[in-house]
Amino acid sequence: MQHETQTGRDAALMRRALALAAGGPEADPNPRVGAVVLDREGTVVGEGFHRGAGTPHAEVEALRAAGSRAAGGTAVVTLEPCNHQGRTGPCAGALVDAGVARVVFAQRDPNPRAAAGASTLRAAGVEVAGGLLADEAAALNRAWTFAVSHGRPMVTWKFAATLDGRSAAADGTSRWVTGPAARADVHELRARCDAILVGTGTVLADDPQLTVRRPDGSLRDRQPLRVVMGERAVPEGARVLDAAAETLLLPGRDPALALKALADKEIRHVWLEGGPTLAAAFVTAGLVDEVVAYLAPALLGAGPAAVGDLGIRTIDDAVRLVPRDVTTIGDDIRVVATLAGEGER
Repeated sequence: MQHETQTGRDAALMRRALALAAGGPEADPNPRVGAVVLDREGTVVGEGFHRGAGTPHAEVEALRAAGSRAAGGTAVVTLEPCNHQGRTGPCAGALVDAGVARVVFAQRDPNPRAAAGASTLRAAGVEVAGGLLADEAAALNRAWTFAVSHGRPMVTWKFAATLDGRSAAADGTSRWVTGPAARADVHELRARCDAILVGTGTVLADDPQLTVRRPDGSLRDRQPLRVVMGERAVPEGARVLDAAAETLLLPGRDPALALKALADKEIRHVWLEGGPTLAAAFVTAGLVDEVVAYLAPALLGAGPAAVGDLGIRTIDDAVRLVPRDVTTIGDDIRVVATLAGEGER
């Protein structure tokens, strides 16, 4: 019974730590982490969360709030305390130095550079329990977890199309396929990503600005990196080169090389908005991890398809998707899906 009581209290404290973690920036090279520190009597004496790259980690914030009261107490953290010196010091060492007697964490750190914090704590005589609400913690940092586990950014491919799969009319006009509510939703999802990626063909055809805007049309304070890949030159006056956000030009057409370049810049989540040719290149390379499709209740019957030739000649070879969410937004339908068999990648 005492064990059940302790587990229930730990779970309640972990949920508080998860709520704190959610206050951190979603689009950031580092994960969102929350921490709660208790004194030796079990009273909460410190809380903290990570506010972004270069700022103190959640454990350090909570320990600072707790002060000397952390000695002999417990720390509840959403991610295994880090074990390496980066922009800030190792949190495992900070917990040991503070005299914490027990640490409970949710998600094990998948980053090989920062992992093994639990081992360091145990070696110092700290009682450690891991895995409590691990799935909830991993979901909070879905893109970060994917990126550090796979060595490349997570890729979300977004497209808008009519019900018959057309992204534009036969004369090339495509503005607007979907309604204002769906377009506003795109900006909300764009804001959660680190980079927006298109091909030079999209820039030459549509001259997009690729920014994140508020409902009133004004620019948000934080803008994802704008990325244009391809072999054609981007005109000097293109809106994607304006001062609204940083832009990276990547020569070449290889999706894997593009993602490697972005991984080197600590980009964790890429929002792919390229046209049908670029989309097909990423799909055939197996480098699309999530699809966000906005479907307008309209028919065109002709015009460019949402995706180019995938090399598929028989129905048995179709790329199957698993719907994860279907939502009506205004007059349109948003479908969020992953590739079949890859929802747990």
